[in-house]
Amino acid sequence: MTTGEVGVGGVPQPVETRSHATLPSRGVRAMPSRRWPWADRAFEWSARAFACAVIVLTFVVAAVLYAASQPSRERFGWSFLWTSTWDPVALAFGALPFVYGTLATSAIAIAIALPLGLLAAICLSEMLPTRLSDPLGFLIELLVAVPSVVYGLVGVFVLVPIVRTTGNAVLPWLGGIPILAGPIYGIGLLTAGVLLAVMIVPFIVSVSREVLLAVPQTQRDAALALGATRWETVWKVVVPYARSGILGSVFLALARALGETMAVTMVIGNRPEIAASLFAPAHTMAAVLANEFAEADSALYLAALMEVALVLFGITMAVNAIARLMMAATTSRAAEVRG
Repeated sequence: MTTGEVGVGGVPQPVETRSHATLPSRGVRAMPSRRWPWADRAFEWSARAFACAVIVLTFVVAAVLYAASQPSRERFGWSFLWTSTWDPVALAFGALPFVYGTLATSAIAIAIALPLGLLAAICLSEMLPTRLSDPLGFLIELLVAVPSVVYGLVGVFVLVPIVRTTGNAVLPWLGGIPILAGPIYGIGLLTAGVLLAVMIVPFIVSVSREVLLAVPQTQRDAALALGATRWETVWKVVVPYARSGILGSVFLALARALGETMAVTMVIGNRPEIAASLFAPAHTMAAVLANEFAEADSALYLAALMEVALVLFGITMAVNAIARLMMAATTSRAAEVRG
């Protein structure tokens, strides 16, 4: 302590001086010493290794399927994709009925689930109060955890009789339309598509609801201030703003529909044929792998099933790649509009 300043009346006043190093810190903690200087570098390389492992694993799966299907590819070539014969006795195989059944059931499921799931998400996020929307959203998310075999049992004992009864009731009036022609057994493309729609609706609802809730409130307030109705605000402002996230939920649900096995196997009929009627039995790629893999008693039969798995793998990867490209384009377009 020093007396270097003059106070009132000319009396020197004591002035407390401290070096800068001894000043107490206010809200600042001393940085800990770097006891392990290699920890950050190890964490960085570990994270990179795990990220690369996912990519490597994908290529390994593709390589294994490609190598295991070599006898089938050498025997049938590209005709495997557009041949409808599937005869294990004669060792004649074609994957077209399975590709058709997979794509047809997925298309039916998306056509039903998209409007239902999107409107349900809009209702939960924009219309209902929080005290109701949060419990309902939680219950819908729980439906994702229901095993597919449970859905399959519900489809067999509930959905199949409903489709059979309803189809036979409308057959005299609409039976002349090729896609609604009989006979109607209750199992077939339409039943499998409706059951898939029930299974993928929770994906669309849960993801779309979270995306809609993430839209800034200022967007809604601005639209309402300009005189828009509540429905116009939702449909012309909120939904376009969240378009990329909604699109992502749709392709997430589509990926689930393409790879679904057990529930579809129980209600589709498992007949490797291509028919115009939605009520006709059909088959899918995932279902034929589950049903016939244990029965493959020859190398060519096993290779044909592995080629079906390779085709399913390629379709799934292509769908996801298209989804990513569409989401990126939508996101960049939205960013340009906001900018």
